[in-house]
Amino acid sequence: MSLATLAEVLQPALRDGYAVPGFVCLGWEDMRAYVAAAVAERAPVILQAGPGCREHTPLPILGLMFRQLAESVPVPVVAHLDHGHSLDECRAALDAGFTSLMFDGSRMPLDDNIEATAQVAQMAHRAGLSCEGEIGFVGYDGGMISQGTIPAEASRFASEAGVDALAISIGNVHLQSVPGATLSMSQLRDIEAVTNVPLVIHGGSGVPTAQRAELARTSNICKFNIGTELRMVFGAALREALARDPARFDRIAILKETEPPVVAAARAIFQNLGASGRA
Repeated sequence: MSLATLAEVLQPALRDGYAVPGFVCLGWEDMRAYVAAAVAERAPVILQAGPGCREHTPLPILGLMFRQLAESVPVPVVAHLDHGHSLDECRAALDAGFTSLMFDGSRMPLDDNIEATAQVAQMAHRAGLSCEGEIGFVGYDGGMISQGTIPAEASRFASEAGVDALAISIGNVHLQSVPGATLSMSQLRDIEAVTNVPLVIHGGSGVPTAQRAELARTSNICKFNIGTELRMVFGAALREALARDPARFDRIAILKETEPPVVAAARAIFQNLGASGRA
């Protein structure tokens, strides 16, 4: 079995100057493709179940899927709850076999966010798991506006909440389909100066690949969440498979054809972040 916690894959990344992708999962086909890419690249991988994924598939099933994949490969696989919004939801993920819990209290007042995240972190650590928190709010493309991370608040949050990874808002935006996010380097450096935990960028699809590579190598950002750009690869492959023969109806045969393009795209992300050969 190669199940790993978030801390187990991010601390080496922080030490050695690379980042690990947190791949946003929606179903068995993309999960399997991400793990196949990790094996091919000899890289650690973080499989993430976000709110949309959990609406479609119950947490206990997702936990079994993640663990089944981890048990079948030699590289570290993190089973990560993304954007958990309550202690009960985080506890349910723990019970379902997840190895990492993200509590998202980013819309709460600072004191409330610290208190709630600390409860999740303590619960996770008692079980030998990891916890990610968020300070500042990462908005959504065409939707809610971001609220940037204030370095002094990040310092207090990291210290008092006891998290293993800290998601920050420095210009990154969720669900961007075209890279173009303008990250504030001065804000990042100010946050790095007052924290010592691995940092996380949500909305990694919106960050140009050249900047992702540079930040993975030269900053404390050790995890980029990647979803939209890979969903676009999956969607294009699915449309192409259907267009080749509109009379097809065997969903398993059709969905299998999405796997090679997604594996190739995921492999390129591992390489770009410097994660290849680290497992």
